[in-house]
Amino acid sequence: MEQPWPFDQPPNCGVITLRQIMERGKPILLVSHDEDDHGWQFLDGSENPDEADAVHVCLSHVVETDQTLIELADLPPGWQAWRPSAQDKWVREPCSEVGNEA
Repeated sequence: MEQPWPFDQPPNCGVITLRQIMERGKPILLVSHDEDDHGWQFLDGSENPDEADAVHVCLSHVVETDQTLIELADLPPGWQAWRPSAQDKWVREPCSEVGNEA
């Protein structure tokens, strides 16, 4: 039996990520769940990502890229999760408490 979709947005919902993640396999190190529109951002943790590198993809496509994102499906809006490397566990906190906010 297939597990139900755990995110608050449908699998085909558009999310923001970076070209380096989707095309070059760079790890997702920062996830933001926006408070205003409940949108999701999946970033590489760099301090100032270049907007030219942003891509709009389906949420399911990002989850296929990194299955650990399922652990963050219950991340509340207005929160983010980060990790130092892809091998580390996710750390969750309100967006306003992290210096490199998404």
